[in-house]
Amino acid sequence: MPDPRPRPAPDPELPLRPTRLLTQNREMKAIGVWNWTLPAWAGRLPDGRTYNTCPSAGICARVCYARHGTYTWPNVKAKHQANLRFVLDDPDGWEAAMIAELGARRLQHAWIRIHDSGDFFSDTYLAAWLRIIRARPTVNFYAYTKEVRRFRAMVEPAPPDNFLWVYSYGGTQDADLDTRSDRVADVFPDEDAIDTAGWHSQEASDLLAVLGPRLVGIPANRIPHYLKRLAGRTFRTWQAEVDAERATGRHHPKRRGHLTLLPDESSPQPAAALHRGDPQRPDQAA
Repeated sequence: MPDPRPRPAPDPELPLRPTRLLTQNREMKAIGVWNWTLPAWAGRLPDGRTYNTCPSAGICARVCYARHGTYTWPNVKAKHQANLRFVLDDPDGWEAAMIAELGARRLQHAWIRIHDSGDFFSDTYLAAWLRIIRARPTVNFYAYTKEVRRFRAMVEPAPPDNFLWVYSYGGTQDADLDTRSDRVADVFPDEDAIDTAGWHSQEASDLLAVLGPRLVGIPANRIPHYLKRLAGRTFRTWQAEVDAERATGRHHPKRRGHLTLLPDESSPQPAAALHRGDPQRPDQAA
């Protein structure tokens, strides 16, 4: 018999809690990988708060695949923003829910890609992931990241045995990378360009980014206006051009006043307390 009692309306002040945190698209399912996703780069939550999940993004933000196509569909965007709200508004609850879900039998010895969009946007968030990874030693985790300095300080000294990562070019910390020692990924115009450079494509399987040779080549997405912006360069060379222009004062990006990003963790403000309405420096969003 149906319960006659009325159900309380959802409280808009409480974080949205997705019923399942890990997903699989067709490509990931083909190689047995599950995925955790945040919204890409910068945006605004339904309650008016603004965010940046990729604080070290550079030129990659201009041609980001996760800001195109299905990622922009309202239902997909809402799911990704719900994930972020859970992390920000109830970090302990999110961490416990992630550990619990990773205990499922289907995920034992599976691979989890942390972020097919977004990045490790704060020390607090990265620390939570490291606890999650260590709590599930029979699950394998990997990630691409542009948070080079954060990983140097927090991961490289004592990485979990079940976590692999690759530093990806196209960010504001590219100058900290060394192709002679770091595992690095660069986006190339096509497969021929990868081969000519002597790098190794991960096109056959995304897991080659962390399990294959150390110099990882990624063919650019075939989005016409993105290819036009790339103009035959790699992310690494394009970012180096922008960095050189900034160093000589010749780089003048258009000013944007539409976003305030997550606070820097050097401030006493908690990560969940996002600002509202202040302009964002354009050189942090390019």
